[in-house]
Amino acid sequence: MSTIVDPAFKVIPTHQTFFLVWRIEKLQVVPVPEEQYGTFYNGDSYIVICGNDGKEGGHSRMKPKEVKDGSLEIHIHFWLGSKTSQDEAAVAAYKTVELDDHLGGYPIQHREVEGHESKRFLSYFRRGLTILEGGVASGLNHVEKQAKPRLFHIKGKRIPIVREVTPISWASMNHGDVFILDSVVRVFLWQGNQANYMEKIQGAKIAQQLKAEHGPECNGIVIMEDGSEVESKSSTERAEFENYLPLSQKEDSIGSSKNDQEDERIERASLKLYKVSDESGSLKIIHVNTSPLSKEDLNSQDCFIIDNGSAGIWVWIGKGATPKERIESMRNAQGFIIKKNYPNHTPVTRVIDGGEPIDFKSLFKSWNEANSTIGLGKTYSAGGKVVTLKDLEKLMPKNKLDIAKLHENPSLAAEVQMFDDGSGDKQIFRICSFDLVPVESNDYGNFFSGDCYIIVYTSATKVNVIYYWIGNCSSVDERGAAAMMTVQLDNERFNGSAVQVRVSEGKEPPHFTAIFGGRMVIYKGGHKSGFRYAISTGDSTKDRCLLQVRGTNKFVTRAVEVDCEASSLNSNDVFVLFTPSTVYIWAGKGSTGDEREMARLCAKRDEGGREVISVSEGQEKSDFWDAIGGQQAYSQEKLLESSEPPHPIRLFQCSNSKGYFYLEEIYDFNQTDLIEEDVMLLDTWDTIFVWIGSKSNTEERNRTIETVEDYLRADPTGRDLETPIVIVKQGSEPPNFVGFFGSWDRNYWSQINRYGGDTTFDLASTDVKALKKLVTSNSVPPCMAVDFNSSAKYPLSTLRVRDALELPADVDPTKKEVYLTNEEFNQVFGMNFQEFQSLPRWKQIDLKKKVGLF
Repeated sequence: MSTIVDPAFKVIPTHQTFFLVWRIEKLQVVPVPEEQYGTFYNGDSYIVICGNDGKEGGHSRMKPKEVKDGSLEIHIHFWLGSKTSQDEAAVAAYKTVELDDHLGGYPIQHREVEGHESKRFLSYFRRGLTILEGGVASGLNHVEKQAKPRLFHIKGKRIPIVREVTPISWASMNHGDVFILDSVVRVFLWQGNQANYMEKIQGAKIAQQLKAEHGPECNGIVIMEDGSEVESKSSTERAEFENYLPLSQKEDSIGSSKNDQEDERIERASLKLYKVSDESGSLKIIHVNTSPLSKEDLNSQDCFIIDNGSAGIWVWIGKGATPKERIESMRNAQGFIIKKNYPNHTPVTRVIDGGEPIDFKSLFKSWNEANSTIGLGKTYSAGGKVVTLKDLEKLMPKNKLDIAKLHENPSLAAEVQMFDDGSGDKQIFRICSFDLVPVESNDYGNFFSGDCYIIVYTSATKVNVIYYWIGNCSSVDERGAAAMMTVQLDNERFNGSAVQVRVSEGKEPPHFTAIFGGRMVIYKGGHKSGFRYAISTGDSTKDRCLLQVRGTNKFVTRAVEVDCEASSLNSNDVFVLFTPSTVYIWAGKGSTGDEREMARLCAKRDEGGREVISVSEGQEKSDFWDAIGGQQAYSQEKLLESSEPPHPIRLFQCSNSKGYFYLEEIYDFNQTDLIEEDVMLLDTWDTIFVWIGSKSNTEERNRTIETVEDYLRADPTGRDLETPIVIVKQGSEPPNFVGFFGSWDRNYWSQINRYGGDTTFDLASTDVKALKKLVTSNSVPPCMAVDFNSSAKYPLSTLRVRDALELPADVDPTKKEVYLTNEEFNQVFGMNFQEFQSLPRWKQIDLKKKVGLF
């Protein structure tokens, strides 16, 4: 760390998580009191730093936590208000570099501009972001109570952005949003007729906070509906409102609904990599490559800029960069923005060679690390951890899988993408002439590349899944019919509640292969042109078949037909050769005993009384070479699995509400981010889950596959368009989906509609009476009888927030402990709930204080 540093920065702990904010006052760095975190003045510049251990998202109200190994991911943001002075902005930028140097140069730097804040920045302020008029230079005292009327603009479904707007007039408002007129004497909550229901909820919460701040001098909250402002209002309320916003001026002045500036169109993305140099005294930008990018495109002796268009630019500083280049990297980025004629608010993020965050690495098609995996097989990723087939095999020893453990631990189910062992009931259909033809049970597991299939699967725990498998050589009509009939089957048999999964040939997820117990085989052609049909009909024109077998246990094994010739062999694998009289099992030198055992299982299924002969590579006899058509050269190289970066798990809200398809990413997500009116996209890299809310838009529900394909095409890393797609309906989520969300409550959506006691509040309702119940109730839900076993469950970090308004709506703030899971309760208190209940009341309170739940 640097020895010369601003005294304000010396408070940063070295082995703890932390969150701190400073404001630039008269060109000096001044700490912001914790109670003011989340409030910014547009005339000022700020520095925000978050040190997080990566296990839970950082936020403004998190408590310090010891980090034993000292591995923190640190993000520094300098925020520039729209009316800040150039001098203050320059000091904020310079001091950010100084702070970065003090911390060893490894933090990730972000430039934030008012009105265009990054999703990461917004995620820190769970109660919302408030931007007020004024600043130090204007002489405003930031601490003293405001005593003048103000108009606030409320935006944001999940995290409200509250912006003070001037002047107080209809011209500052629009029909698409929610506004609050705070006259101090009374708080008016005005709802645009095109505002969404979640913004109305956020507006109601902000109105409550303003009322609480004013205390007894405030006469309450008045709901004003766009177009019905005078209805059911007293003459006093109406007169006070019109004193600031005369209704006679409304129609001539008010604006129409505005598009959210944070919405991003999904277009064909193309990352561009530039080398940056100022050796000659002027900034030079040299185009190096276009996506897909690999780590090898970067050189540690240089600085690079990755241009991601409207999504922002990244500055990468090599280890061999000069001190001047490190210091001026953000300035160079600004120069790049000017040269490219990008908007001034374009996001800029700076990272250091060796300290790249996962979201940076995920921009690259390949990011080879020192511990690259050797061997065959696809890699799976969960929570940033790369899971190979070998890892899956370790989790499923001796062809057994602990189903109970998967249901007790959904995160494990998510990691291995298994919710049971595949031994449930199944029924298989083949698409034929736009009709469903049942497949004979003795043919279960046999697929033909020229066909499409539907597999209806029901687990022992009654999880219903409908897979539709698309052969690589199937017709467009058959593919469309498979998708359509999957929906039809779901509606007819399961009332639309089944999980729907699109599976492309060669991209089968683990659970799909597990269904067939190591006996899945993919043959060439259609079902009437293949080897099996030839055997059953006595056709001698196709009397032999060569299968390549991969997998070491019944959960991950599948065989694929390849050209029946020696050139198809590979030293890394095991092959099964079927002839009219003999079945040969050829084992390459690089194969394992488990792989050979699975090949024997494959051979046994179709041996039909023929002799089975095992052949080791290098010990083949003439009869084998004759059977395969003669000796030829084949691959004998040991294959290295291409390394992929540890891709982050990402959640997006999907919408076409603006007339085009767009995504909004949700940082640090949990179950509460799955809103009933939305369609959500969960990207785990190897699988795309589409979660469909029960109140989502019909058009958005009907185009889910197209939505995912749009998303995959827009990914600059060159994603595979055949990535498995899983469609999940609200209320029918399987364990391998819920495991990505931490604590999960099956009753969450039924309980979220209750705001304390017997006051029912339907979130989907725009009924002003319901909103009145919310804004006139206490600021926290009244206490209620809560049962530990039946209560909703939330992570400890969610329950530790100090402000009761930030708690989930169904949480009694006086009994936070009952909302912990059994496992987490034992970890936090060192005893189970029954033991805790037996303690004296004073002891319970003392323990709750110690763990931050009082």
